[in-house]
Amino acid sequence: MARIPLEDNYTDVIQKAQRGLNVTDEQLAARANVPLATLGALKHGQFDETAARRIAPHLHLSRDGLVELALGKWYPTHPQFSRGFAIFNTPYEDMTVNSYVIWDERTRLAAVFDTGATAEPIFDLLKQENLKARYIFLTHTHEDHIADLPRLQRETKAEVWASELEPSSIPGAKTFSENAFFHIGPFSIKTMLTNGHSPGGTSFYITGLSYPLAIVGDSMFSASMGGAPTDVYTAAVDHNRKKILTLPADTALGFGHGPMSTVAQEKKHNPFFAR
Repeated sequence: MARIPLEDNYTDVIQKAQRGLNVTDEQLAARANVPLATLGALKHGQFDETAARRIAPHLHLSRDGLVELALGKWYPTHPQFSRGFAIFNTPYEDMTVNSYVIWDERTRLAAVFDTGATAEPIFDLLKQENLKARYIFLTHTHEDHIADLPRLQRETKAEVWASELEPSSIPGAKTFSENAFFHIGPFSIKTMLTNGHSPGGTSFYITGLSYPLAIVGDSMFSASMGGAPTDVYTAAVDHNRKKILTLPADTALGFGHGPMSTVAQEKKHNPFFAR
């Protein structure tokens, strides 16, 4: 697979934090002692390291993480699984979206996480590996993540599961609460509510592969996080920090967009969470 670009650039990170904290340009410029024109230029892509370092703490962002992102000095090392795992990255309008499959090599049962813009690569994998999809788990029900769900559901007859808090009109979908457990062969799949970007946004923590795996949807991205409205922004940050980034350091993180990463890498480099 070709290298997947990071989902957000430094201007996206600034805007998400500023919007989430409900801080105006005028307030931010005054607090950080940065000229308003300089802040405006920074937010429009004219990078100024001094200004970036000054505004970062007022947005609860890591200075070094923000500068690293802006200068392109870091890209996550992609976790490599020896077996039973696949990621697909498919184009959707002006972006790309990820979907994931895990499977048990003995029973040939599989679990699918989101559909991507198209489930065609998933169908190809199921056929090539002689797999039967047992579950389709939804991190959330925004259109880009369920774009091909009707076809995937129809052709695999797999059970579709989403959070009980997630708005959904998906025929036949079942709902789970937080801390529900599912099993396929040696794999244990635990649901963790990491909402904010969407009301029932869920991360799935999976054990039994080469190392732990968390499929987190749009709760987080490598070097960023999903956008969240002001009224739930702080809770969304806390969910990511307390539920995802407290997982074992070698836990692979599968995001809804952008490249995969690990807990250790995001704790060191993600501007929202690095310290």
